[in-house]
Amino acid sequence: MEDSGAGSVPPPNGADVQDPAAQARLVALVAEWSAAIVSNDVSRIRAFMAEEWVIVSESGITDRDAFLGFVASGDLTHSAMRSISPPRVRVHRDTATVTARMTNTAHYAGRRFDADEWVTDVFVRREGLWLCVLTHITSAAPTDPAPAV
Repeated sequence: MEDSGAGSVPPPNGADVQDPAAQARLVALVAEWSAAIVSNDVSRIRAFMAEEWVIVSESGITDRDAFLGFVASGDLTHSAMRSISPPRVRVHRDTATVTARMTNTAHYAGRRFDADEWVTDVFVRREGLWLCVLTHITSAAPTDPAPAV
């Protein structure tokens, strides 16, 4: 079942009421972070990550220092990153999730990788700043081409 997050449904009893301003800030934050990743600037990228940040992918868990080390060494670079679906944003007090389908072009150890992935970022608000503590990526299922007419 696919949920683009575009629909708005009242929260169930006991759930947090969603704040459109906080949701808009998080969408902008993810766009800014994507731009930082494409810049391949370690300091800019680090500014969006909590110290305990990890990324979870099909190859396992990579922590912040290892990820930033790959970028600093030039072994990992990104030349493109963009959201191709409306983000689904949910805020629960000082924790938020942002899920979207994203494409990116990365280069690792001299090889080009073009990815189409579902990405979920978990943010926590600390001293008024939203920082990402976890990123989870899952390859998007291939879509069938439109039938020939």
